[in-house]
Amino acid sequence: MKKPLLSIRQICNMSIGFMGIQFGWGLQMANMSAIYEFLGAKPDKIPILWLAAPLTGLLVQPFIGHMSDNTWCRLGRRRPYFLVGAILATLALFMMPYSGSLWMAAGLLWILDASVNISMEPFRAFVADVLPEEQRTFGFTMQGVFIGLGAVTASAFPWLLKNVFGLVGSVVSPHSVTPPAHGATHHLLSKLFPAHNAIPDIVRISFHVGAVVFFIAVLWTVLTTKEYPPEDMEAFKKMKSKKKGLGIAAKEIFQDLIHMPETMRELAWVQIFTWMGLFCMFIYFPVTVANNIFGAKEGTDAYLNGVEWAGICFATYNGVCLVFSLFLSKIAKMLSRKITHIIGLLFGAAGLLGVAFVHDKNMLLILMIGVGIAWSCILAMPYAILSTSVPKEKIGVYMGIFNFFITIPQIIVSLGLGWIMFHWMGNNRLLGVVTGGVCMIIAALLMLRVKDRGVGNEYAHPES
Repeated sequence: MKKPLLSIRQICNMSIGFMGIQFGWGLQMANMSAIYEFLGAKPDKIPILWLAAPLTGLLVQPFIGHMSDNTWCRLGRRRPYFLVGAILATLALFMMPYSGSLWMAAGLLWILDASVNISMEPFRAFVADVLPEEQRTFGFTMQGVFIGLGAVTASAFPWLLKNVFGLVGSVVSPHSVTPPAHGATHHLLSKLFPAHNAIPDIVRISFHVGAVVFFIAVLWTVLTTKEYPPEDMEAFKKMKSKKKGLGIAAKEIFQDLIHMPETMRELAWVQIFTWMGLFCMFIYFPVTVANNIFGAKEGTDAYLNGVEWAGICFATYNGVCLVFSLFLSKIAKMLSRKITHIIGLLFGAAGLLGVAFVHDKNMLLILMIGVGIAWSCILAMPYAILSTSVPKEKIGVYMGIFNFFITIPQIIVSLGLGWIMFHWMGNNRLLGVVTGGVCMIIAALLMLRVKDRGVGNEYAHPES
């Protein structure tokens, strides 16, 4: 079936849900390491506490991809998963800032990441399902625009609450607090989680707002978009009846992994080193800013100021991503998707390595331009290349399998970087960020091996 070209408005409606997902994800990226340190974690323990994020992605996304490939109901193929994931993630976001211990926070992160992955994985396949091939690069870059919009707002939100809305967010020791009275709900949560005051009100309110934004944005996409039913419904039903059960799903996923297309194999190594670099940044950049740039110790107001400024840095690179994504498909048309991605990764490496040479917090914002350019490319180019190299009937499961090469490097970092941080890096968080820059350079070099086998007309822009 020849799919019609969609308007810019229709493609935006498809992407608004991803904005909500990124709002929740951005709050997590900018604040979880600080939440762990608020609750008493040492720098070498932070990577293992982040293990929930990649491990849930590794386990959840391929199965969700396989399930959504074989789903059709009144809501469609991918949208049921958007909605279920959004409901669960909303609850986890609301509860996270009431964590009274490290392991409670890690457990809630596990639930949050599983829920986010349920919503997020089908969004990649959604673009390939709904858009004709000549619009896919544009569709993925528009996802980048809305991801940037959600992440900018989320990353800067604690800083905005304090500096624009005047909310006081001082740090209070979890061992010497009397929960304040802020209404019946707050009183009940205080009884359930008596140590929650270790986490500042600014962070708590940000997560509450994130929960609402996540749900409303995903619901918008669910209600304003439609999906195409299987061309042969009877054949689809017969195929679906043969693929019931986790055992059959696991076997098919394994077979698809073994027989993945050559382009996907080449991209896999690029993704592995890209996400090792990004994960180093995610877990160590906020606490690096607080400790190395602001010179603050955990549990102080100056430390909180540093974490808030790291949020502004994250907002900056996501803002650059938003703007750069508007031009990315045209740049890719001029230079090719492959060369565009290589250049983007090198910009990201320069941004992360540069952190080692600056002492002024404002200079960090300049470095974030490079990270933002890289992030824009990372969100679009690999998926655009992949979507034209895998069988269309397996786009969901292959997008899920592709996530292996995002989650496995994060698991490696989670399990190994803490030991390296303790024994080789003297718990210097800055060296964790620099390690991320080195990984980005390796990813750019590996991209030279990738052959983009897609057709040459995937850069068409829709009429508004």
